[in-house]
Amino acid sequence: MKKEIIEVPVLSPMMRALGVPCSSVTKANGFLFVAATPPVDMVTGKIVKGDIEVQTEASLNAVKLCLEAAGSSFEDVVTLRIYAANAGFYNAINRVYMRHFPDNFPSRTFVPVAGWFMEFDIEIECMAAV
Repeated sequence: MKKEIIEVPVLSPMMRALGVPCSSVTKANGFLFVAATPPVDMVTGKIVKGDIEVQTEASLNAVKLCLEAAGSSFEDVVTLRIYAANAGFYNAINRVYMRHFPDNFPSRTFVPVAGWFMEFDIEIECMAAV
């Protein structure tokens, strides 16, 4: 197996600056693995504040840019996992999600979690074919 770490502008340096010991995107065996991605403004590297729909949009946009950094897109996503700080966010997250995945849905898991070390309410990770 050959593993390749993909450098993602703005996000990879932000993760290193925070001391988070992971790569944002890893490529191996014909797949891309995008680490759980919070609602990050991919211009400033700052966490996006706002309601869950605003955060979901920011997180999906960040995931999209991670995929693009590796030469992929949402069309290639085979599975996706959403971590949310409140199970009650499910419907609001789906409203935003459907704008990015209107059809040809990847398999998906929704996971309610207790929270994170920073102030945000969602992280999204995925695996895509390359």
